[in-house]
Amino acid sequence: MSEDEGGFEDARENLDGHPIRSLLAYAKPYWLRLAAGVFTSFCTRFARLVPPIVVATAIDRVVLGSGEPGLLAEAGLVPAGTIAGEAARVALLERLVVITVIAYLLRSAARFGSRYLLQSTAQKVQRDLRNDTDDHLQHLSMDFFVSHQTGGMMSILNIDIHRLEQFLHTEFRQLIRVVATVGGISVVLWTYSPKLTLIALARVPVIGLASGVFLSWIEPRYQSIRETVGRLNTRLENNLGGTAVIKTFNRHAFEHDRVAEQSQRYHDEKVAALRIRRAFFASLRLTTGVVFVLVLYVGGTDIILGAGGALSAGAFALFFLYLRRLYSPMRRVGKSANKYQLAKSSAERVFGLLGEEPTVTEPADPHTPEAVAGDVAYDSVTFGYGDRDPVIRGVSLDVPAGTTVGLAGPTGAGKSTLLKLLTRFHDVDSGAVRVDGVDVREYGLQALRSEIAIVEQNPYLFSGTVAENIAYGDRATLEAEWTDAETHDDEARDRIRDAATAAEAHEFISDLPAGYDTRVGERGVKLSGGQRQRLAIARALLNDPSVIIFDEATSDVDTETEELIQESLDRLIADRTAFVIAHRLSTIRSADRIVVMDGGEVVESGGHEELLDADGEYAALWGAQVDSAPNAPGPTTD
Repeated sequence: MSEDEGGFEDARENLDGHPIRSLLAYAKPYWLRLAAGVFTSFCTRFARLVPPIVVATAIDRVVLGSGEPGLLAEAGLVPAGTIAGEAARVALLERLVVITVIAYLLRSAARFGSRYLLQSTAQKVQRDLRNDTDDHLQHLSMDFFVSHQTGGMMSILNIDIHRLEQFLHTEFRQLIRVVATVGGISVVLWTYSPKLTLIALARVPVIGLASGVFLSWIEPRYQSIRETVGRLNTRLENNLGGTAVIKTFNRHAFEHDRVAEQSQRYHDEKVAALRIRRAFFASLRLTTGVVFVLVLYVGGTDIILGAGGALSAGAFALFFLYLRRLYSPMRRVGKSANKYQLAKSSAERVFGLLGEEPTVTEPADPHTPEAVAGDVAYDSVTFGYGDRDPVIRGVSLDVPAGTTVGLAGPTGAGKSTLLKLLTRFHDVDSGAVRVDGVDVREYGLQALRSEIAIVEQNPYLFSGTVAENIAYGDRATLEAEWTDAETHDDEARDRIRDAATAAEAHEFISDLPAGYDTRVGERGVKLSGGQRQRLAIARALLNDPSVIIFDEATSDVDTETEELIQESLDRLIADRTAFVIAHRLSTIRSADRIVVMDGGEVVESGGHEELLDADGEYAALWGAQVDSAPNAPGPTTD
């Protein structure tokens, strides 16, 4: 897969409506908490407007003794008229101090309330969104995971969803800040001087226009940055996961160059976006300076010339205090525009992913039998991945319940793919796969898959204990093991030990440092390949399936252990339908039926002796193994 394949560049095609609107819909269940947060946030901003008004009143009426009433007097908070005498001025100053203290107390309480309520709401949205996205990913079909990078998925689940949480918490609060601060300051300043207020607010439409241009410039760059981050994450994840391969072939320099190339691309795109951002914010600072100079000149000239409507000294000071307050939210408009674009880009990926529909779906009226006998039939099945040539070509196969079928053939013959159609990891292009005479597409997915267990050549183990990984095969056992992780449910532990014993795993588990409570590490890295396979077999057997699939399940164990496992499996699959893809043909020689595939077709079918007598493909494969060294591996299979 090349660096540009498997990303989420096409996620926007799945969007239904604006992505930010979809994000806000996640906040709807918490509207009461959100409304309280918005109210307290407005209270915070309005409380911040009070101290400058107090300062203006103190300058005019306490320091200068002017008779200018001011807003506080008009609101009835301080007496109107000229304040005569030192005692009266001190009394007025004390009242102003009380008003200021109340404003700061209100601001502190409201600030705590707004930040707590809005941030906790954002955290709840983040939790719900991540849970829904993860759950949606788990329900997507296997072809989605084949065509998309794991690094890109992790980027969405972590970086993108975290960015949306930050946007909801920070930028939503900043939007309130801009509206409340600009609106409140505009009303207050207008009461003092409409002319100077117009000068002070003249830059608002300019900033709005500049923000629109800024968004049009920055949007495609942030889309590209998000895609580059996904590719970089995938490259880093591949290198970490493939450390052993890199060391084996001494490809450190090669991988360094590939990471460096992606890092450089990310650097170049980030710097280009940074250049635009810095230029935009610099222009905002310039408009602030222009407004400051104009207010200073026009307002100062009016005071000097005694023009009508000239400001008092306190009101003139108030203008500059508020101009300073205006700068921050106006500057924040640019930052919010930048954050909005980042959030929009992330929301497109998240909700684009949520808009992805699985190709394998539940039927409207699913078939959910109480029991499955295990009859399996392939009826003229053809299947191919995407637009590629078919991997399975017209395969027909009848397998009665309780039959063991061995599958042999060269690499790419289609053996593993054939069995993936049985579990509906993919749906056939034509023909049908039936279990107990019912098309698997008519089954409920859980009802079908709960009756089929799979043991793969490279089984996946979760980062947890040995017992937890085996218990994963049965929901009741897993829940008991998880719930009673400290005390352990005796009945659940007995089921786990029985399955481990059947898979010839109990002995090596007992020798581990903590036995069944030994942690296996990420992907089971602390265990050998053979040990991982035996745990996977135990996990599959615990499910007590009607059909069991072994996809080269003993390829990583030694011959002696394979013989022990085979003896146990022969007993365990006696009453089950079993499909065995064999690395060593000796593993399937005793199968009820051996099916040989080549080029996606069944070329031979029959018993071991029958196929040897036919002197065809199977006989050639068998002869190659017999002629090879005793411990040499057989032909590689898929």
